[in-house]
Amino acid sequence: MSGSIKPIVIQAGSRGYEVCRVEDDEWATLTDSLAIEEPLEIRIVQTIDGTKCESPISVTMRTPGDDTELALGFLLSEGLIRSASDIEGVRLCSKGSIVRVYLPAHCRIDTERLRRHFYTSSSCGVCGKTSIDAVTVHIQQPLEALPQAISPELIHSLPDKLRATQRLFDSTGGLHASGLFSTSGELICLREDVGRHNALDKLIGSQSYADDSRFSESILVVSGRVSFELVQKALVAGIPVLVAVGAPSSLAIDLAERHQMTLIGFVRNQRFNIYCGQDRIRRRR
Repeated sequence: MSGSIKPIVIQAGSRGYEVCRVEDDEWATLTDSLAIEEPLEIRIVQTIDGTKCESPISVTMRTPGDDTELALGFLLSEGLIRSASDIEGVRLCSKGSIVRVYLPAHCRIDTERLRRHFYTSSSCGVCGKTSIDAVTVHIQQPLEALPQAISPELIHSLPDKLRATQRLFDSTGGLHASGLFSTSGELICLREDVGRHNALDKLIGSQSYADDSRFSESILVVSGRVSFELVQKALVAGIPVLVAVGAPSSLAIDLAERHQMTLIGFVRNQRFNIYCGQDRIRRRR
């Protein structure tokens, strides 16, 4: 076996590599399945005054799959469009590296407000933005009350339910997940990606195509920590409860509290922390 790592198997969302594993001084050759990370460019296409205009909006490093949902979710969660009805169509190029979103001429995109550098890493969608003002998108509506309070038992069950449906994580161990659940604990939708913000954009894009009215009565569960951007995207979608396996950042807590979101972290070993929005959680009598 040579010293280089060679891709030898390709499947949806993951790629097999021939590697050398060392364990207790024993060397063995085996195939390790890893998450694919590749760039996707999102472009806006409009015909204005008879002229076709195509503008690049962002490049994000993502796991291929659900790319049109990712593009739609990105535009929605960044506040660039208000709903899926704002778009005329979405097309993925034949090579799978560019998504073109077609908008009517009257739908104006304020790209200066977005202020992204042209590259966004998979680990953080905020890193490329030039100022904190640029990442604070307009939250269009207040969060609604849930149809019923959530029990602690339900919250404890959600990470395991999320993990049980992570198809690509089982084979790669290197993907984030965002799952949307009903207040009775039923999984509505799940998306995975190497970037936690991409996984959420895919989820938002998928449900915006289907039925975005469910956001206001749902629980968002994420597999890792909670950044400012995840809270922001959930707020733009109108999701009132965010549950995380990991820790939130201070800025994420500040934003969630400002908009009266219920933010829960460190859900593990039969305990969790409620950082804000306690009124949506049912107390044991």
